[in-house]
Amino acid sequence: MTGLYYEDFTVGETIEHERRRTISESDNQQFCDMTMNQQPLHLDGVFAADTQFGEQLVNGLYTMSLAVGITIPETTDGTIVANLSYDGVEHPAPVFHGDTIRVQSTVTDKRETSDGDRGVVTMHVEAFAVNREDEPLVCEFDRTVLSLKRDDDHSGS
Repeated sequence: MTGLYYEDFTVGETIEHERRRTISESDNQQFCDMTMNQQPLHLDGVFAADTQFGEQLVNGLYTMSLAVGITIPETTDGTIVANLSYDGVEHPAPVFHGDTIRVQSTVTDKRETSDGDRGVVTMHVEAFAVNREDEPLVCEFDRTVLSLKRDDDHSGS
């Protein structure tokens, strides 16, 4: 699936992303290993059992990275020049092994670049743990991207 070009984004539009992912202990372990984050709250069940959460938590950066990845097909797949920023990252509720993550993106701003060749788009991304009774918001942030325009040489037309 091809992502959206600058002209395709509409401020105020919320995109409900179809893909979901259930996070396994192995996913969390591999992410922590790759990023050299050896926080025992993520990796040590005995340690985590003695915390306020009572069990291991999924690394928050993994949750955020997963949320970005889930958004790609319906937003920037093949139409992005670069990610410019991730702002206002919050983790209002913990993520546990076995949680299934659903993501939605709301377009909050868009503007052409000063030369008019491309566009800057900002989306508010929200991730939810859908398998829990109250479907808590587990991560949210603003993602700003530099997007191709349809008339750009890269659009294939």
